[in-house]
Amino acid sequence: MKPTAKDRDATELRQGLWIVPAFAAIGAVVGWLVKLLANWLVTLRWAPMKGPAELLNSIPEPWLTVLGVTAGVLLGVFVAFIALHEALAVRLTDTQVTLTIRDASQELSRADIGPVFLDGKFLVLLGHHAEEMAREPCDLDAAELAAAFTAHGYTWAAEDPYKADFRLWVPDTPGLPVGANALMSARATAMRKTGTEEDVRALRGELNRLGLAVRDEKKRQYWRLPPRPSE
Repeated sequence: MKPTAKDRDATELRQGLWIVPAFAAIGAVVGWLVKLLANWLVTLRWAPMKGPAELLNSIPEPWLTVLGVTAGVLLGVFVAFIALHEALAVRLTDTQVTLTIRDASQELSRADIGPVFLDGKFLVLLGHHAEEMAREPCDLDAAELAAAFTAHGYTWAAEDPYKADFRLWVPDTPGLPVGANALMSARATAMRKTGTEEDVRALRGELNRLGLAVRDEKKRQYWRLPPRPSE
């Protein structure tokens, strides 16, 4: 959806509902393939999951096919609605940006927002002093995002203007604000094994409050601090 003069008061960008029938179709194919797999497994002298395969094959046709396809469609629809719930939605006006993901919303004032850009699969909003105000996973179309933000008067950047300032974090990195190393360490642990995505996101928020911008590459954390006023 590209903004026009008629809808400049508010532009909403969100994942399209087309993914529901798309996932349902994929589920139907998977359900049909499961039936074929069960038919093949029962012909083998020994195979893993042969017991469940024999149970499935005990269902007469066409009910086996109907059951497999129906189960696949229902599973596909279920996964699609989870994906919609997990996807980022962006609402723009000339004075405010609202980012909604899962059940949480963040409202940001236009007066506080500087450059906006995509960093890989993340939508990033910076403040006027290069501080990171928001970084959210985003699968929305890049061209539509750029057009929407530009139409409402925001500064859209082709890439992160401070990308070169990021440094790889290692334990006990000197020069970070008090408590930042502990938060980075906890976040590294959460990213590797013990935490949830919400834990990782919450720890990023705590680091942002200390002034750090954090970006991730292959489970490694990179950080930067806003430039000093003299810079």
